[in-house]
Amino acid sequence: MAVVNEGALKKMLKQYKYRDLTVREITNVISQYKDLKPVMDAYVFNDGSTRDLMSLTGTVPVSYRGNVYNIPVCLWLLDTYPYNPPICFVKPTSAMMIKTGKHIDANGKIYLPYLHEWKHPQSDLYGLIQVMIVVFGEEPPVFSRPTQAPYQAFQAAGPPNPSYMPGMPAVSSYGPNPNPGGYPGYQYPGGNSYPANAGPTHYPTQTPVSAVGPGRDGTIGEDTIRASLISAVSDKLRWRMKEEMDRAQAELDALKRTEEDLKKGHQKLEDMVSRLDQEVTEVDRNIELLKRKDEELSEALEKMENQSENNDIDDVIVPTAPLYKQILNLYAEENAIEDTIFYLGEALRRGVIDLEVFLKHVRLLSRKQFQLRALMQKARKTAGLSDLY
Repeated sequence: MAVVNEGALKKMLKQYKYRDLTVREITNVISQYKDLKPVMDAYVFNDGSTRDLMSLTGTVPVSYRGNVYNIPVCLWLLDTYPYNPPICFVKPTSAMMIKTGKHIDANGKIYLPYLHEWKHPQSDLYGLIQVMIVVFGEEPPVFSRPTQAPYQAFQAAGPPNPSYMPGMPAVSSYGPNPNPGGYPGYQYPGGNSYPANAGPTHYPTQTPVSAVGPGRDGTIGEDTIRASLISAVSDKLRWRMKEEMDRAQAELDALKRTEEDLKKGHQKLEDMVSRLDQEVTEVDRNIELLKRKDEELSEALEKMENQSENNDIDDVIVPTAPLYKQILNLYAEENAIEDTIFYLGEALRRGVIDLEVFLKHVRLLSRKQFQLRALMQKARKTAGLSDLY
């Protein structure tokens, strides 16, 4: 079966309240059970009302007496799924008849404690099908339709004899009218009918007279019944043991994955703690360095404050070389000329001097300023300093 597109499922389930959860469970189930396919169809309720609902229609594999049989089922999902359980039916083909019991009624409706105790998210479709497989392996829901005499051979430890089973009704009160033709496409493997020929081939085929007695009069002996019961119990114990081992293995795998995740998380935490310790050490070292620098600055500031009252400003800045002293003096003189030109402009604006006097002094000062700048550039170049202008 081709992989079902989730987008197509979402379009089919557009009226469902919990569409994403339903799509996720359907996708998971059909990936495990390839014979099940999603079908959108009208479902008829007991009161005669109908509603378009999604159903999973197909077969599930059931192991019975060492053989695997495909049991046809139909699981209807309400629009409130997964918070309400599915409505499940067995859909026998034309060659089968329903075997009624505590889990199956005459209409093929399935009754299970798993459905009765349904609770999301503990219950899901995959778990439901697993329970069906186990229950049907112990008590098959269908058997082959009789083709010869109305009475068949006695089947020890198998499904009930079809001689007392009612026929399949034409109309179901639990859902859509069952198709008498069933699903002809779902055939059992190896051409076996279900389950009249599922028992050992040495079983007698005469009409039973008594469950106990010698085999020469056509009845089944006690040894045969005992062997059949032992075989059935052994099969059931093997199935339960396999189920327990699979569940234990799954839990062990989950625990191993959890252990690996915890180890990885532990290693990450150790790396983080190591990095944090290194950062704390670095921060402590920087704090000590800042404290020392702060003490040095405080001492220097206090010393300068104590000496500032007695020191001349010209004595505070002492160049380290005569060339640097020349550069300093040229720079100071050039800035003084700049300030003088500024204040001459202010005097002209206020009318303190006239324009002729302003232009005369500015011309002289500008010539002097140009000479100072040229000399300062030459000195800076000699000292290996960058150009100032």
